[in-house]
Amino acid sequence: MAEIKDPENTLIVETTQGNVTIEMLPDLAPDHVGRIKELARAGAYDGVVFHRVIDGFMAQTGDVKFGKSDGPSFDPRRAGMGGSDKPDLKAEFSNMNHGRGTCSMARAQDPNSANSQFFICFDDAGFLNRQYTVWGQVIEGMDNVDKIKRGEPVVDPDKIVSMKVAADA
Repeated sequence: MAEIKDPENTLIVETTQGNVTIEMLPDLAPDHVGRIKELARAGAYDGVVFHRVIDGFMAQTGDVKFGKSDGPSFDPRRAGMGGSDKPDLKAEFSNMNHGRGTCSMARAQDPNSANSQFFICFDDAGFLNRQYTVWGQVIEGMDNVDKIKRGEPVVDPDKIVSMKVAADA
């Protein structure tokens, strides 16, 4: 089990492929970490599918509107097009490298359009640096992230079973 230094800023993510522990980086992206924690505590990410998974690049999830497999608006064809009912976030870009295990916010063309969707990098994706908001780092369970089914869209996708702030677990 990973050593959890700060339970208030650590996520325990149970996926259909196994558990993943993410250390959040509030000093780097305070508003994005706050949003992730708010949605996790509300259970918004529970049941959300990994809708876009590109081998050698990243696994994307977090569409709490169209990607929540047990939600009223679930639509596998639209997963990835939605977010939460919260306002979009202002970008918090940094010099942090998008390396293996980096957790970063997905967004539309507008840099200030991140909402609830995020991705986990499989490999180095430094070309994303200073263009997407890094908010966390996988500290345990990257082998489980590696097992997530690939596709754009993913057929019979893996999902987040539950996502909790470690302080609440």
